[in-house]
Amino acid sequence: MPAATTKADLIAVCEKDFAKLQKTLAGIDAPLATRPFEDGITIKDTVAHRAHWIDLFLGWWADGQAGRTVHMPAEGYGWHELKAYNAQLRADQAGLPWAEATAMLADRHAALMALLGGLDDAALYGGPMVGGNGTWTAGRYAEAAGASHYRSALKFVRGCLRTG
Repeated sequence: MPAATTKADLIAVCEKDFAKLQKTLAGIDAPLATRPFEDGITIKDTVAHRAHWIDLFLGWWADGQAGRTVHMPAEGYGWHELKAYNAQLRADQAGLPWAEATAMLADRHAALMALLGGLDDAALYGGPMVGGNGTWTAGRYAEAAGASHYRSALKFVRGCLRTG
């Protein structure tokens, strides 16, 4: 699927993929959501992870706009350390209840949509994101944190549901 290149397309793909994920998550109870599947990862872990990564993007955006240092992916971690970062995140979120994880995802999605709704095409796609230290636009980062993560979460969840 090609990346969005306009605000309208970005919002549409984020809303569409979030709705698909939400529809699937609605049928999952806490015992299933907290059962370990592939590599010991649970559906709850995956949902909470996606919410956290939206928070990271929102923080990157805010820090860049304020002229602060943008720590990507997070302070003290480089992109080559994602496996360790995500393992620590799962440990930090281990006690998070299923209902809280799903509420957190919905809340972060709403925050992402609010940010996107207040920006224009130039802010999202007019050049590299401020503080991003690369060529990706804010829109591309937003899509990675939103729609792309929703799709990968849905793929994981559906795989879990197939294995029972």
